[in-house]
Amino acid sequence: MRITTERLILREFVFDDWQDVLAYQRDPRYLRYYPWTERTENQARDFVQTFLDWQDERPRRRFQFAVALPDDGRLIGSCGIRRKEDNDREADIGYELAPEHWGRGYATEAALAVVEFGFSELRLDRISSWCIADNTASAGVLERVGLRQEFRLREYEYFKGRWWDTLLYGLLESEWRASATER
Repeated sequence: MRITTERLILREFVFDDWQDVLAYQRDPRYLRYYPWTERTENQARDFVQTFLDWQDERPRRRFQFAVALPDDGRLIGSCGIRRKEDNDREADIGYELAPEHWGRGYATEAALAVVEFGFSELRLDRISSWCIADNTASAGVLERVGLRQEFRLREYEYFKGRWWDTLLYGLLESEWRASATER
């Protein structure tokens, strides 16, 4: 499976992608909003292996795409959509980028492509996502893609010695269809 956008290629992961994943997941800027304080080679391999295992699901419920630049094919992040375990009509999305590629609109472009895939190909009724409230860049991506903040869970997650608020976002297929003229 492959999705092409104006500036990106979203493709299936291959095992050797773990090296590029490890390179950006070790960056302190990336680690800021995750409970981890470091990433190891084995963790990066396991991370990529999870996505390879998802490719074998039948029927397939989870899609995590390697986000690559078309000129050199270099992996710069990932973006995915996962159906809920108990509901085929709802899924959540997630994305991450190497910090040196932040601020260029790549996360928004990849997330928009995955939302389109979810509503058009997977025939979903609802797509949701969450982020740490302090991660305003991630919240901005969700809002630019069309998701609306539905609620804030105060002091919902504890890591790195403090409590973090979490924001939940959602988008209905009917809202996405109605905004088609704006896209």
